[in-house]
Amino acid sequence: MATLLKCYKPVLPFESRKIPIAAAAAAAFKSFRYYSRTRPTVRCLSTIGNAKSTVEIKVGGTETELRKQQQLWLHNTMSKQKELFIPKVPGKVGMYVCGVTAYDLSHIGHARVYVCFDVLCRYLNYLGYEVNYVRNFTDVDDKIIARANELSEDPIKLSRRFCEEFHQDMSYLHCLPPSVEPRVSDHMPHIIDMIEKILDKGCAYRVDGDVYFSVDKFPEYGKLSGRKLEDNRAGERVAVDARKKHPADFALWKSAKEGEPFWESPWGPGRPGWHIECSAMSAAYLGYTFDIHGGGMDLVFPHHENEIAQSCAACKTSNISYWIHNGFVNIDSEKMSKSSGNFFTIRQVIELYHPLALRLFLIGTHYRSPINYTIVQIESASDRLFYIYQALYDCQILVSQHDKEASWKDSIPAETASCINKFQDEVLSSVSDDLHTPVALAAMSDPLKLINDLLHTRKGKKQALRIESLVALENTIRNVLEILGLVPASYAQALCELKEKALKRAKLTDDQVHQKIIERETARKKKEYDRSDAIRNDLAAVGIALMDSPEGTTWRPAIPLALQEEQVAAP
Repeated sequence: MATLLKCYKPVLPFESRKIPIAAAAAAAFKSFRYYSRTRPTVRCLSTIGNAKSTVEIKVGGTETELRKQQQLWLHNTMSKQKELFIPKVPGKVGMYVCGVTAYDLSHIGHARVYVCFDVLCRYLNYLGYEVNYVRNFTDVDDKIIARANELSEDPIKLSRRFCEEFHQDMSYLHCLPPSVEPRVSDHMPHIIDMIEKILDKGCAYRVDGDVYFSVDKFPEYGKLSGRKLEDNRAGERVAVDARKKHPADFALWKSAKEGEPFWESPWGPGRPGWHIECSAMSAAYLGYTFDIHGGGMDLVFPHHENEIAQSCAACKTSNISYWIHNGFVNIDSEKMSKSSGNFFTIRQVIELYHPLALRLFLIGTHYRSPINYTIVQIESASDRLFYIYQALYDCQILVSQHDKEASWKDSIPAETASCINKFQDEVLSSVSDDLHTPVALAAMSDPLKLINDLLHTRKGKKQALRIESLVALENTIRNVLEILGLVPASYAQALCELKEKALKRAKLTDDQVHQKIIERETARKKKEYDRSDAIRNDLAAVGIALMDSPEGTTWRPAIPLALQEEQVAAP
């Protein structure tokens, strides 16, 4: 029994807890579906002809009831099907996600991985789970050493520098920090201890200071990827070595080479192989059995396949309930690849587009499907983000202009209540169905349309309890944006940033755009309509849309005309 407990308990003491989020975010999580959580009888105003009456409708249940009713289904790579999520410990979730190898700036493929698992973490938090989210850094690796040699820099210092750059990228993308971020260089004792266990079980062998895992000793090798052992060959980061007993055997420990960092071990100085680090660090913080292990689809084989073999060899009761993998990012329909130079770093994209436009683009496709990064797609995401924030900003401005503080009332129009409940139900059902975020984003259209109707149409401006409706709608959308990680510091600030990025793409300044607006106004007054239209079209061609209103002409970012035509022409 003592041995069994040792396998299950984390090597390092660590309390499972909720990921820390800002006070505003915490409030948003609490208030989500506020309209339903206290099981109110809502008095909704109904107008038939000239007669007004109220109708009573029962909405939802308590917060606890709603969360218990909400079942989360996740696609498990191991079983190749969706499964109901049931944590090993009620109310707590252990999740390990493979982190970056820190030797360069992160690209949008990395962004997709960590945005995907950030949404999962946020939703688990919303459902009331305490999430122990572990995401590692690989700071000891062949690629790091090679890059450090190119730059004549210490490998560990180089890696630390790019770890900090990664943190900055994650902050830009609104990814919550994990509970802990272990680094390989800090966990050599745990790695060495696990290798010793594997050797003691007869599942590994030593060769001239190296230690290899023997895949023949693990009959279930290939159960995650579905590959047969005879079809396997040395995979990525696994060198071909004639000393191996089987070509698919992989290194647990590599003997020291001149000029490389090394650590002392029972087999001599050296450093760990790539795969053993994640097995050791996940066991250190989560134990040998935990709930979720995630990463990109490219990690299914060999990395995660090898992790399973190592962990099970070290502890026969090792078990991870759900293996979750996100799909690839393509660039203009071709697989993104650093080796071919066909990739964009996160920094390159956010130089011209708002970071949250990149996040919106990434969650606009289901996480397991391949996603195609094109200028049209990122422009569309940016345009959509501006529309969302503009509607919510206008809503806040109008509400703030009223003398009395607007808040949730016990009466809102039936149309608003119906719109809110439909939206919430669609969001919860879609996100609970294997994180179908595109459906949740699409569901936002109706409440946003209702907001704009209440703000700008003649009928909407005459709507009874208009302010109460706007407050309810804005709160509801904001809470969904919180789950999706799309809430900005302020709508006003985000709108300014989106406009700044649009000006940069158009290679114009705000003053130049306003000068064009003045020129257009002058042309219109002179009835030079061709000149007026030409100015509008020239601006539209570079993504600047002019908006005329009784108060004057303003501008907003838009998809450039040529790209709009490309959108229409696309199948």
